[in-house]
Amino acid sequence: MVTDTLGYRKLIGLVVPSTNTSVQPECERLRPAGVTNHIARVTIPERPLTSDQAYDEHLQAMRDGISPAIAQVMTCGPDHIVMGVAIEAFWGGVAQADRFQAMLAEQAGVGVSMGSTAAVAGLKAFGAKRIAVLTPHQPKGDAVVQAYLEEAGFDIARLKGLKCASPRLIAHVTPSEIRQALKELDGDDIDAILQVGTNLASIQVMAEAERWLEKPVLAMNAVTYWDALRRVGIEDRIAGCGRILEEF
Repeated sequence: MVTDTLGYRKLIGLVVPSTNTSVQPECERLRPAGVTNHIARVTIPERPLTSDQAYDEHLQAMRDGISPAIAQVMTCGPDHIVMGVAIEAFWGGVAQADRFQAMLAEQAGVGVSMGSTAAVAGLKAFGAKRIAVLTPHQPKGDAVVQAYLEEAGFDIARLKGLKCASPRLIAHVTPSEIRQALKELDGDDIDAILQVGTNLASIQVMAEAERWLEKPVLAMNAVTYWDALRRVGIEDRIAGCGRILEEF
C-alpha cells in the first residue's frame, strides 16, 4: 500500500487558535518517527480578555472558526485530529463536551482528541482522584474548567488561574512562574496536578516537576497528544515529556 513518505505511520492534524504559539512546537517534540503533524488555525483577534463580554466574544470567535479549520486540515488526509483549543473543550460540562467531540469527529470523519476528555483519561490512568489545577485563564474560564472536572468525578483541592490578559500573552508565562505556581498548588492532600491551557508552554517544566514533586503533573498538550497517539495505535514511549507518555 502506498503511504505518505514522511508520515508513513500516521498523520495528525492540529487545530489551534491563530494566536497560539505553543501547541505546534510542543507537539513537534512529541511526535515519534513516521508520525507527522499538520496544522490549521482558527482566526481570532489578539485582544484583552479581562471582561466577561470580551471573554464571551472570544469564545464565539473560536466556535465560529473551528469548523472551517477542520475542513481545511482534512484536505491533507490526517488520520486523527488534535484540538489545540482548551476552554471550548470544557464548556458546558461532561455531556456537552462529549457531544462537541462527537460532532467534530463526525465532521472530520476521523477520531478527535481534545484536552478535557484526554485529561480525564490521563488522570484515570494514574488513579488520581483529588487534584490541583493550573490554568492561564480569567475566573470565568477557571469556573468552567472546575465545573467540568468535578462533574467528571475529581475532587479539586486547589485551582490557580494565572489571569493572563490576552490569548497571546499566555505563551509569555515563564518556566519560573510555572514552577512557583506548582509549588503553591502542591500538597500531601493531592494525587496529581493538571495544567490546562494549550498556549501555556509547560511540557518540559511539568516533566521536571514530576521528579521533585513525586507525583503525576500533566501538561495539557502532552496528555492530549498522548491520547491521540494511543487512539491511532501508536504505542511508542516518549522520554522526557512526562510520565503519561513514558508509562501508558
